[in-house]
Amino acid sequence: MLLIHCPHCGARDEAEFSCGGEAHIMRPLAENKINDAQFADYLFYRHNPKGVFLERWRHAAGCRKWFNAVRDTVTDEIIEIYAMGAKPKTKAGKEAFDSNWRRASAAEAAAKVGGKK
Repeated sequence: MLLIHCPHCGARDEAEFSCGGEAHIMRPLAENKINDAQFADYLFYRHNPKGVFLERWRHAAGCRKWFNAVRDTVTDEIIEIYAMGAKPKTKAGKEAFDSNWRRASAAEAAAKVGGKK
């Protein structure tokens, strides 16, 4: 059993949560200029590392609020939990954020130009 610490409700059983997939995906807007292949990268490709990964979680059976987590996919250890819209503060979380291929993607560059960060 995995215990997840909801930042709003405290530690709860993993059965109360739903994983929302990869965190920190910059979403390009309709007016952003990216081609079909670049949009396909944004839409279909997900980072799937063996090791530290940044995820979005929702306390589905509790407060229903979203939050981010830094989780090791090998050990299932949750290293850090932090608010939506924030960036990780732990060394492992920062390294996972910086090393993600999305940081250099055309979709992320277009989203930043569009005013979203």
